[in-house]
Amino acid sequence: MTSPRSPFRRNFRAHWPWTLAVAVALLIALLLALRGPIAERLWPVAEAEALRQQAEKALQQGRLSADDGSGARELYEAAIAIDPDRAELRSGLTRVAQAAVQQARGATERGAFAVAHRQLALARALSAPQAQTDAVAEILRRREAAVAGIDVMLRAADAARAAGRLDDGADAALPLYRRILELQPQHLKALEGREDALVILLEGARDALKRGELAKGSAAIATAQRYDRGHADLPEAQALLAQVAADVRRRADRDLRAGRLSRAADGYRQLRISGADAQAVDDGLAEVARTYVRSARADAADFRFDRAQQALDAAQALAPDLAELPAARDALQRAERAKHDVGPTVSPRMVQRRVRALLDEAAAAESRGDWLTPPGDSAYDKLRAARALAPEDADVRRASARMLPRVRECFENELRDNRLQRARVCLDARTALEGDRRAIADARSRLAQRWVAVGEERLGAGDVEGARAAYEAAHGLDPRVAGLVAFAERLRAAGGLQR
Repeated sequence: MTSPRSPFRRNFRAHWPWTLAVAVALLIALLLALRGPIAERLWPVAEAEALRQQAEKALQQGRLSADDGSGARELYEAAIAIDPDRAELRSGLTRVAQAAVQQARGATERGAFAVAHRQLALARALSAPQAQTDAVAEILRRREAAVAGIDVMLRAADAARAAGRLDDGADAALPLYRRILELQPQHLKALEGREDALVILLEGARDALKRGELAKGSAAIATAQRYDRGHADLPEAQALLAQVAADVRRRADRDLRAGRLSRAADGYRQLRISGADAQAVDDGLAEVARTYVRSARADAADFRFDRAQQALDAAQALAPDLAELPAARDALQRAERAKHDVGPTVSPRMVQRRVRALLDEAAAAESRGDWLTPPGDSAYDKLRAARALAPEDADVRRASARMLPRVRECFENELRDNRLQRARVCLDARTALEGDRRAIADARSRLAQRWVAVGEERLGAGDVEGARAAYEAAHGLDPRVAGLVAFAERLRAAGGLQR
């Protein structure tokens, strides 16, 4: 039996190639008709994203704009043209504008004015905040105006350097080079000119130091540091400065011990100007002032009021806050009153009789062993009164010479027995009688060392107040005595001494 579908099958088999061709043609026609809508759905998103990524990379590399379209600006704008509703593309353009402002500012600072103008124009074209662009534009305007005069300044700086005018005014070489370098930090000729000027300046500093001119040499070195702290010649000059300052310090200390007070003060003043250890300098000047005070007391006791006042004035000029000054002024006033009480009409014969009486009373006190006590009736007090009336009298001088070994012995005995306050009384008497300032300075140092030892013992026992009193006694005698600085630090740590 024959199937009813067999004719169809036979026809299909006979014509299937034609059928397939027609179907393929219909499919192609359909795809061609729908090509636009599909492309609009799929292709733009991918292209815009690729452009965004390229723009981001260009922005990170600092390529903000380029004529060939590879700059961040052009890439973002191309992406926006494809996908105008995408917010991150517009924010990318805003970031390009901010980067343009920063590049314009940086170019202005380094003197690349053409670049600065170009980046400023880009920032404005991309609507960067006007306050920012105006600020950069004003700086750019000023820098361009200043740079217009750089050549003139450079010629003036070179001329000043050739004339040896390195730092004596705004129109000197170094200030002019600095001004040029503020405008153009990498200006080669200005850098070379400054280098040459500093070499000359530091050579002069070394020459001054070798001549012992500490203040001049230190001032030149300080000037060089202001202009170039890293200059290659500075370490050598600074080392020489330290050496010369140490020499000046040693000379000043020697002058002080030898009683050459004016020279000692000059040395310490030089150290102060040079910027040396301020505390050490202040201590040195204070000790010179104390020595002047002691001299003033001795002169006042001998009624040499003009010399006493001169010594006090010198002490006041060196150390206005010196603790010993008020008491010394009081002593001078008391001596002046005592002299006034004697009266100007007293005859030389009456003075001589009074001197003889005082010397007899001093001899009587000696025979009793009352060399320094009781106050007012001791041999020393009687002799001091006689010295005040007739310091040049031969008998007074002989009595002073006879007493001096006694007060020296008194000092040594009291120091040996650690009766330090009594030793100070003996030392004061010895100071008034003895002219050897070096010996007095040595005695003061020995007594100060003993006070340091006592202070250490008191501090170790927890007696902070007693330790502080010992420190003050030692410091008043010799502020540079060995061990005093370390003792002061320990006392300060214990709360017994303020900085």
